[in-house]
Amino acid sequence: MAAETYAMKNPEKIHADVLLNAREACYKARDAFYECLEKQSDKKPTEIGSVGLLYPAECKKSRAEFVKQCRASWVKHFDRLYCRNKTVQRLLDDKDSKRGPMSLPQPYTFKPTN
Repeated sequence: MAAETYAMKNPEKIHADVLLNAREACYKARDAFYECLEKQSDKKPTEIGSVGLLYPAECKKSRAEFVKQCRASWVKHFDRLYCRNKTVQRLLDDKDSKRGPMSLPQPYTFKPTN
């Protein structure tokens, strides 16, 4: 990355603009990868990312750019976040079909005594 080489020339100084540019590049690469995942969701996932994330081969190029632009810990964090959000969304979508009155098990029937 050009930003890293620029920052390496003077390690004593904090380059806020370099950090900002690197973070923005990471976010753009992340958004491009997850957008590709959404577009290619009908295809069979064949590639494995971090934390068990599966993605189709069509997104391999955007995944490589994402991994290149972001720190490894960020990639893992974003993958976990994406998987968790997908799981929650799937659970919420499943709950729509189960709406209605809740029936509780009634093992005993109470009869009035005389």
